[in-house]
Amino acid sequence: MNVFAALAVLALLIVVHEAGHFLAATLQGIRVSGFSIGFGPALIKRQRRGVTYAIRALPLGGFVAFPDDDEDSTIPADDPDLLRNRPIPQRALVIAAGVLANLLLALVVMFGQAALVGLPAAPDPGVLVVAVQPGGAADRAGLTPGDRVLSLEGDRLSAGQEGVRSMVETIKSSPDQTLKLQRERDQRLEVISMTPLNQQGQGRIGAQLQMNLSGEARTAANPGELISYTLGEFQNLLKQTVAGYGGLITNFRATASQVSGPVKIVEMGAQLSEQGGSGLVLFMALISINLAVLNALPLPLLDGGQMLLLMIEAIRGRPVPERLQLAVAQSGFLLIVGLTLVLIVRDTSQLSVVQQLMGGR
Repeated sequence: MNVFAALAVLALLIVVHEAGHFLAATLQGIRVSGFSIGFGPALIKRQRRGVTYAIRALPLGGFVAFPDDDEDSTIPADDPDLLRNRPIPQRALVIAAGVLANLLLALVVMFGQAALVGLPAAPDPGVLVVAVQPGGAADRAGLTPGDRVLSLEGDRLSAGQEGVRSMVETIKSSPDQTLKLQRERDQRLEVISMTPLNQQGQGRIGAQLQMNLSGEARTAANPGELISYTLGEFQNLLKQTVAGYGGLITNFRATASQVSGPVKIVEMGAQLSEQGGSGLVLFMALISINLAVLNALPLPLLDGGQMLLLMIEAIRGRPVPERLQLAVAQSGFLLIVGLTLVLIVRDTSQLSVVQQLMGGR
């Protein structure tokens, strides 16, 4: 059931992203011919007011189609309502709307949780394990989501981000070294050993860590505190996400192994959903922000790549040649599909159930 909840969240994020493009176009009077979730053959298709809505076989994203891209379209090429005939600022808004929609969704769900559930009480000392990568050092040590690490190498971990920072720094500086940690599970204390893996000279354990929140909540003192808290948490998630993608660019060899594919993302969502509604909200906000930042990258087929072509057009004073645009799009499609398939195979082979089956042979 947790897996279905994670898949539902991912589907919602795709719909919201494409709805951003769709609404930005239609509200400006720009012609739209299609709204699809997924790629490939259509499983369900409906047409309304000249727009074809479809759910397709490959659930790896979605797209909004425009008559500009349809060679068989009967709409005159000089129609002022075609996307390509609109001013650059209007076209830029259509391109950016998907990213903005995902950022807005993350902000809304975080605000909604803070308003309905309340703000978390002051964190307790220690660090909470949120998700564990199968086969990683944390998994081998027996850590599971929900465990609370209270001390590392005999030193008590502080409350809040200071405790998380201290644990992360100790792990990074201890590759291939056995660490003793005290964990709490179901109100039982236990000392276990964990040996961080050595990746490019830094220790890695394959776990997502966060502040040790007690689960208790309090009502915000006033609307200002509610808004300030939500914006602060949103800003922290956004900064961490941007820093993560920045690490891929500046230190690809050390961070490439941390890139997650669709299978691993669903697994993380299932783990977080085990913590209840709050975990699912965190997953939705985190993945929505990741989807926004990923699409903002200036890569082929992504919104950032389209924005880059638009910027080049603005500088040149004329569009980029269609032949070049087609070549970039085709190469980008092959790259993204190929990378997705590699990540799916890698992540599937790392699932605990698969490892158990392989080990049983």
